[in-house]
Amino acid sequence: MKVGFIGLGHMGSGMAASLIKAGHDVTVYNRTSSKADDLVGKGAVAASRIAEACAGDAVITMLANDAAVEDVVYGHQGLRASLRKGAVHISSSTVSVALSERLSVDHSAAGQRFVAAPGAPISRRPENWLSLRVGARRQSRM
Repeated sequence: MKVGFIGLGHMGSGMAASLIKAGHDVTVYNRTSSKADDLVGKGAVAASRIAEACAGDAVITMLANDAAVEDVVYGHQGLRASLRKGAVHISSSTVSVALSERLSVDHSAAGQRFVAAPGAPISRRPENWLSLRVGARRQSRM
């Protein structure tokens, strides 16, 4: 599967590394481009723009808060404008219910799918430290 990953902090880079290890084609984007270097060494492709990370079947965001997600999704050449119809945005960021609902409605209007899947660490070990809680509208099933 072709997957984009936006947000390469501690949790995001661990998740992206797991996707690479599982054999997915992963394109990564981070505002601080050097955060992608280790993942590129593991087989990821570094994107210089958000749109490049949105070219596949799905894009995962792991960002700090509502404002960061809104900037990535709704900003100039952002995720919503770049994601193809039928593709899915999986938000693993911890954001407000209001923003999740807005993202669901807006992605649906654009012919895209949205899944809220906030992550929570369960261990300090990078290879087994994440638990996801997933919610989506019925039409967002993969």
